Amino acid sequence: MAIPMTRMMVPQVSSSLRLSHRNLSNSTRGALLCRCAPSELQPLRSGLSLSAGAHAIPHPDKIEKGGEDALFVSSYRGGVIAVADGVSSWAEQDVDPSLFSKELMANASRLVDDEEVRYDPGFLIDKAHTATTSRGSATIIVAMLEEVGVLKIGNVGDCGLKLLRQGQIIFSTTPQEHYFDCPFQLSSEGSAQTYMDASFNIMEVKKGDVIVMGSDGLFDNVFDHEIVNIVTKHTDVAESSRLLAEVASNHSRDPGFESPYALEARAKGFDVPLWKKALGMKLTGGKLDDVTVIVAQVVDS
Repeated sequence: MAIPMTRMMVPQVSSSLRLSHRNLSNSTRGALLCRCAPSELQPLRSGLSLSAGAHAIPHPDKIEKGGEDALFVSSYRGGVIAVADGVSSWAEQDVDPSLFSKELMANASRLVDDEEVRYDPGFLIDKAHTATTSRGSATIIVAMLEEVGVLKIGNVGDCGLKLLRQGQIIFSTTPQEHYFDCPFQLSSEGSAQTYMDASFNIMEVKKGDVIVMGSDGLFDNVFDHEIVNIVTKHTDVAESSRLLAEVASNHSRDPGFESPYALEARAKGFDVPLWKKALGMKLTGGKLDDVTVIVAQVVDS
């Protein structure tokens, strides 16, 4: 389902976005298809760009407010995609965790073509963070494609990105954590991380490569082989993003599923009590969370 273009949108259970530079008219390019639209777009030069689809499924208890994740997709230059995940523990202080992530993405979208950003994910994260006034914190990942085929990635925390080529994952970002289940995060509080703590990667991409970006709700609940299987079988980016989000959501609600999250938890010493272990029991299940997925294919502009 195509989402109308607005300055800010809250993820809904059935929301999806699709952006294809090949099929957009010049007037539509100026508006773009995203959750948070930048002010103005420059005409694309010949080269490579992103055709992107996105899907978000909120935590079952957070459907009314649309969850605490936020994202934007921009057709500026080669294309920009980004995801932010609001830190839910702020709710314990009567702060809506979604406000920070949504404002952070709105600011990033608004500033993506700012001259001071210089089309650099680090500067964009910095300026968006500085402009955010809501209380709270969030993890964030931003990827920018140069039309010449250079992908630039900036990441703070445990949102992630995987690059697929010819049915194989050739690159994955590494989550940044203080300790298990406590990721690096941008915050309204001065003691947290900044863009200087981000992990940055630059790599060459080719036509046909597929980028899978998401909040930890995706990667905590879906294995790499499931991602590869879905993306290779479903070349439509909107369809593959929807299917990945649905698989992640289903796994997150399955107490018997051996999820990536459960395997990591056990590997780091988190498990059921000893008396349950004596009965042959172990920690299993997915991690119930908001799920946000962007799938983008590298195409000719």
